[in-house]
Order: sequence, then structure tokens, then C-alpha cells
Amino acid sequence: MLGTRHGHAAGKWLALCANPQVEPVGIFDPDPLGVERFSHARWLHSADDLLQDPSVTAIAVEARNHQSLPLAQAAVDAGKHLWFDKPAGDDWPSFQKLMQAAAERKVHVQMGYMFRYSPGFVRIAELARSGALGEVFSIRAHMSTYVDLNERRQQSRHLGGILYDLGGHVLDQIVWLLGRPSGIHTTLQNVATPEIPAYADNTAAVLEFDRAIAIVDIAAMEPTPTARRFEVYGTVGSAILEPFDPVRTLRIAANGSAQVVDLDPVDRQMLYELELAAFLEVIQGTRAPDRSPEHELLVQETLLRTTGRLP
Repeated sequence: MLGTRHGHAAGKWLALCANPQVEPVGIFDPDPLGVERFSHARWLHSADDLLQDPSVTAIAVEARNHQSLPLAQAAVDAGKHLWFDKPAGDDWPSFQKLMQAAAERKVHVQMGYMFRYSPGFVRIAELARSGALGEVFSIRAHMSTYVDLNERRQQSRHLGGILYDLGGHVLDQIVWLLGRPSGIHTTLQNVATPEIPAYADNTAAVLEFDRAIAIVDIAAMEPTPTARRFEVYGTVGSAILEPFDPVRTLRIAANGSAQVVDLDPVDRQMLYELELAAFLEVIQGTRAPDRSPEHELLVQETLLRTTGRLP
């Protein structure tokens, strides 16, 4: 693992340690955060201890978002498969370069959007992509959180603030169902963080598609427990997941009736473990990637368009 300061880092390390198919080699971070959270870790002296080790098959990048892209490029350049936590920085040309290098070296890049493996999101995608909901004309996603002032300072490095930090999770789901948006309109407000006037803590975006719209709203000051929701509406039926972190119930309405499905409990750590299991199967050649490189590029492009980094 390279880096420890991403919000998912400790959970990803636990997943690596728990999987019997993985031998965790170690962690390099020149300024690690919360060493005690990384139990039994071997702390390495440099990134080259991993990059130049021929026995290392894959590298997890868990640095801060403004630091992660060069580390990811170094891993791909060294021929390592890449478990790369989201989002992929701010530099769109550099991410395109990374994905091109991965294709040339035939290494797998999997972005850390763990809700792909949530049974609720999997079921919604099956319903929508199979046509069981009819033509999807509207998606609504609410993914607010509460983060402290220090975390808001870190996020303020990026255009879009909290939308940049969390928006990729739901944009990943939206473009999986609807493709590339033709237009995007975003509102960024500072409501509750006067200490950092440039930080966007209350955000919303409308994504336009040829025959659909999607609405995303994310704030940084919602009290816990947060009420995260994902709603898909089609001409035949609808599917509403609430809450989705942790996953609880899925309401499906179609053909004049509705049912509420109680989903198997899956917490955040279990999602990391499912995500890792899929990654391992891909690099072992027993499973096709759940998302193509083109999809990973589309998610990042859409996020940067939504937050104003790209037109």
C-alpha cells in the first residue's frame, strides 16, 4: 500500500489482511496517519521497496487525493495492477495518461467505488439495465455526510469541495445507467464553513441526458445518521434504495404494485472485502472487470465536469 491518509485506507488494509489470497507486503507513507489503525503492518522505507519488488503483483494507493495520481502512475509504470482509491486527482490529462499506460502494460486499474458491490445498487442496476423499469427518465442521489473542519480544509484543495470528495460514488452509478451527460449544471455554496470561504459544503448538480435527468445533492454538515438515498424512476417502475450506507431496504414499484425488499446487511468493511475479491479475480484471470477502463475514465471526467475542473 502507498499512502495512509485516504478515508478508506484503514478499511482497505484490513481487507487486504483478511483475504487468504493476499500476502500484504507492507506500507510506505513518509507521514503516516494513525499508525495504530494498520495492525501488523510492515512499514517500508521508500515507495521503491514496493515498486521495484518483482514479487509484488498489485499496489493499493491510499494517499490523499491531491497526492495519489503520481503514486498510481509510478505503480502502473512498474507493471503493478492498481487498486486506486477515488477520486483520481484533479489532473485529467494525467489520468488519461495513466489509463493509457495501464492498457499498454496490460495491468488492471480498479477505482475504489465500493458501492458497485452493494447488493442494493447491484439490484437497481439489474432492474434498470434489463428494462424492467422501462425507460429511465430520472435519477436522484443524496449522499451527504458530516466532516470536521480539518477534513473540510483538506477537501478545500479541490474545486467542488464535498461534491468532489463524495460525488464520484453516485456519478459512478448514474453514468453506468445513463452514459455520458450532455450537459451539467452545478450549484456550490458555503453555508456552514465560514472559516474556509472558498470551500463548497452544500452542493447540487443537475446532469442532462438526451432523454433523462439526474440530480445529485451532497452536503458536508448533515447530522448523523445520514439519510443517504438513491432513486431511479422509469416509465414502467421505480427503485429506491434508502438508506444505502449501510444498506437497508429497496423499494421496487412496477406494474401497479410496490414491494419493499429487506436487503442482506452489508457494512462498509464488507464492501471493501467484496471490492477486493473482484479485483483479485480480475488479475488472476478468472473474472472480467466489472467496469471497463472507458467507464473509469467517464466517471472521472464527469466528476471533473460536475465540479468545474472541466467544461
